[in-house]
Amino acid sequence: MLTRRIIPCLDVRNGRVVKGRQFVNLIDAGDPVELASLYSKSGADEIVVLDISATLEERKPFFHIVESIAANVAIPLTVGGGIRSLDDIVNLLRAGADKVSLNTVLTQNPGLLSEGRDRVGSQALVAAIDAKRKKGGWIIHTRSGTAETDIDAIEWAKTVVSRGAGEILITSIDNDGMKEGYDVELLDRLSAAVKVPIVASGGAGTMEHMYEALAKGHADAVLAASIFHFHQIEIVDLKRYLKERGLPMRM
Repeated sequence: MLTRRIIPCLDVRNGRVVKGRQFVNLIDAGDPVELASLYSKSGADEIVVLDISATLEERKPFFHIVESIAANVAIPLTVGGGIRSLDDIVNLLRAGADKVSLNTVLTQNPGLLSEGRDRVGSQALVAAIDAKRKKGGWIIHTRSGTAETDIDAIEWAKTVVSRGAGEILITSIDNDGMKEGYDVELLDRLSAAVKVPIVASGGAGTMEHMYEALAKGHADAVLAASIFHFHQIEIVDLKRYLKERGLPMRM
């Protein structure tokens, strides 16, 4: 049985890690290189680093920060934000990323995933989906959650996987930062719809929330930010808890 993964997320804006609620009201949480290094030494299985303002500001990914983080961690690194082309994908991987996270660009350039799959392989391509409940289902939002679409989140997940995404990073906008639990229903629906790993994001407040996402939502990994940044939960304690509940963990 595959081990479940614990993934701290670093949302970066203006060179600093920030965290908020439902994608707004951001507060400073530290230096991205220092935090990434700390998580690498503290038992995290992977790290996700997202430049949350690159798309809005229409600028390139922060290659220099990626290089600095990659030089200071010994675990897989996923990087997203500002990616617009195959060259951006390749250059991020050359800078030290193991995977790239693609979101808004996929609605603008549907062919990028197939291009990336042919060039670097599906294992390096993560489709990030920011989903919000609406009329009994979920629709996706783009541009760091600021732009609503009419695209159904579950159908979109099927589409991006068919085009070459090797993993889905799904964030519940409704639950983000609220610390009341992940959207387990969304995770369960999504895990039944696609046959690639699902990373759950948005809503972690307790260890039980993470267990529910993995055991009931059938996610392959749980991603969280503020509970790790502000030491509300330590990764080693979380892994021990999840293993005691019967989930396979890398200790």
